Formats: sequence, structure tokens, C-alpha cells
Amino acid sequence: MPNDDLNYDKPVDPKGIDTSTGNPKKEREEALKKGPIVKKADLNKEEALKSAIGRYGATALTSQSKGYYESIDDAAYKEALVYINARKEGTITSFKTPWPKVNEAGVNGLEWNSLTVIGGRPGTGKTLIKDQIIREGFVQNKGHNIRVLEFQFEMVARASKVREFCSVLGKPYKYVCSAYQNNRLTDTDLNVLYQHAKKAVDIDKCPVDIVENPCTVERMKAIVAEYMEDHSQVVDGIKVYTNTVITLDHSYLLKQDKGESKTEMLYNLGEALTALKRRYPIAFIVLSQLGRHVESPERNENGKYGNYILETDILGGDALFQHADMVIGVNRPANKYIEYYGPERYIIQDDTVLVFHFLKCRNGDTRMTFFKAEFDKMEVHEMPTPGIQQKRVSTT
Repeated sequence: MPNDDLNYDKPVDPKGIDTSTGNPKKEREEALKKGPIVKKADLNKEEALKSAIGRYGATALTSQSKGYYESIDDAAYKEALVYINARKEGTITSFKTPWPKVNEAGVNGLEWNSLTVIGGRPGTGKTLIKDQIIREGFVQNKGHNIRVLEFQFEMVARASKVREFCSVLGKPYKYVCSAYQNNRLTDTDLNVLYQHAKKAVDIDKCPVDIVENPCTVERMKAIVAEYMEDHSQVVDGIKVYTNTVITLDHSYLLKQDKGESKTEMLYNLGEALTALKRRYPIAFIVLSQLGRHVESPERNENGKYGNYILETDILGGDALFQHADMVIGVNRPANKYIEYYGPERYIIQDDTVLVFHFLKCRNGDTRMTFFKAEFDKMEVHEMPTPGIQQKRVSTT
């Protein structure tokens, strides 16, 4: 929900995040000439470790009492030991999505300090998938202190919540909006939605903040930095940040800075998200369109390898791909009249079948899995792998 306390039009103190609005390409070239910002000899190892613990949230602090790594005079080893020990104890966990297949492709979910890109054509359900991850995220990760910040440039916040109501009732969007003359929203259903909203805000306290106005990469970077600092606390002398899921719907709708092309904007976005995820416990989920070349007729012929979503199909190519920890290409084959999908010729029954292509899983396994969309209920569910069309063998 939009938070009136977040005044994004006021001057922002980015707390050390670079928000210069000069020539990004030139700035990158100058930075490369200067070499590493921090040399190993200059590193204060204890401060580096404290900073790292702060990135993992307050739950990681219990691992700080473990002394077996104290004799190791290397900040990176110490941080790694803190991390794996906390995961062993269960005090650090990944952000679980509603689908085991997605969680298995990651590290039992989406790791914090990570970037996930979901790419697909219009109408494949990208926003629906993102909304379900957020909507069910507080249930899937119950007991964990989590916030959500959404950069929602494609859809107004109201529409997003109406879609959530569709899922609550299991009814179509038009019903919830009383678009059917003879089947309007009942008072009983309206009260169900009221109680759902009240419970989410007052009892479950699911903190979701939404930024609706498109901005530049630099502005987005400053907003994220301010948000993370505002929701931090000092525990035993260590600044601890709140684990936060940040979504962007979608990448191409960010504004360009003066003199910045769309391609440069996407490269700058990748660099900004990497800088932010290294500093804060954030799980970024960025939605992206596909390049127009996927519409070529040969890509949509039955039984072709070109049916599959490929790495090069993500809009902007490697601008985001190289920075991402997980990249998922979503396809809806029946929308292109594909009945037999890919060289394996998977049988596509109808237009509710979605295919998730896990194109990159930095710490997991790449794969292809199938899902069933209930667009009227705004939900996606896992489904078994479809059958394969058997090739006919000529007897002549």
C-alpha cells in the first residue's frame, strides 16, 4: 500500500550510495582507472564482519557468539563462516516462494543479497507471478521480520490490491469490480474482503510500500538506500537492516537520465542493483519484457528449439543477465498456437499452461518446469510435466 510517510519528492540522503547524475559511462571508465575502492590491507576486519552481519538481519547475531572462527584473520572467511553457521542453525533462511520447484532452483528459496529477473512476453503472467510471491510471502516466511517495497510503474496500487481480492474470493476481476449486471459483488463477499484487508494491516502487519511514479535509476537507488536506512536498528553496536523484498515492474519503464539511452539505463540498473544487494539484505525481483525477435514465425513453429525462452531473449540482453543470480523466462505457448512445445514436443493442452525456463541459477540448478495459471483467480500452481507427442515411424 502506498505509504504517505515516505515522501519521495523530498531531497534524499543516500547514506553513502553514489547518486551522481553525470555521465554514467564516463563515471564507470574513471572508476575502472582508479582500481579497487578498498584494498585488502586497508580493511578493518572486525568492522567488515560487523557490517556483513548487519546485512543478514538481526537473526544472524546468534551466530556471532560462536568462537571457532575467531582465530581466522580474514574477514571474508569469517563472514562466510557466520553465514553458513547461521543457515545451519536456521537463523538465516532464504525467502521462500509459493512453489517448491522455484525454491529448489534456488537455495531453498531466494537468497537475500540477490537479484532475480523474470522475463516474458506481455500476457504471460509476469505480474501475476510477482504478486503471488509477495501476497503469499508473509505466510511462506511466517515468523521472519520482512518488509516489501514495490516499484510498480505498470499498474496502479489499487489494481494490484483488487487482483489480490480476486485470489481471496477465487473470483474473476470483473466480478470483484461488479462488471457483470446479473452477478455483482455481494455484501457478504465485500465484508470478506474488508476483513482480509483489516487482518493484513492490523493483525498480520504485512508491511508493503509502493512507489507508483516512474523515476530514474539514480533516483531509485537513492529511494532504496533511504528506505533501508529508515528501517534499520542498532543492536549491540551493530547496525542491522530489515530483510526486504524489492520488486520492479518493469525494468524498461524506468526513466532515462539526461543523455542516457535505454540500453545504458539497463546497464546502469544492473550495476545499481548489484551495489545495493551487496550492501543490504535485499531480494530484488525485476520483471522484464523480451526482445521483439521472439515474435519471428520460425520461433513459434511446433516442435522447434526456438519455442524455448533463451538467455538472449531477455530485453537488454546481458545488461541484467550478468548481474542476476536467477533468471526465469516465462512462456505461454498456446498464446502462439504452439501445441507441441520444443524438440521434446511436450503436449500443450490449453492457454493456461506456463513454462518456466530457469536460464541462470547462480547457486542452484537450471531447469525447465511447467505451471498451470488460473488467471481468473490470479494464481499460478505447479503441474506435472506434460506428456510428449510420439513421433510416427513410417512403415514404407
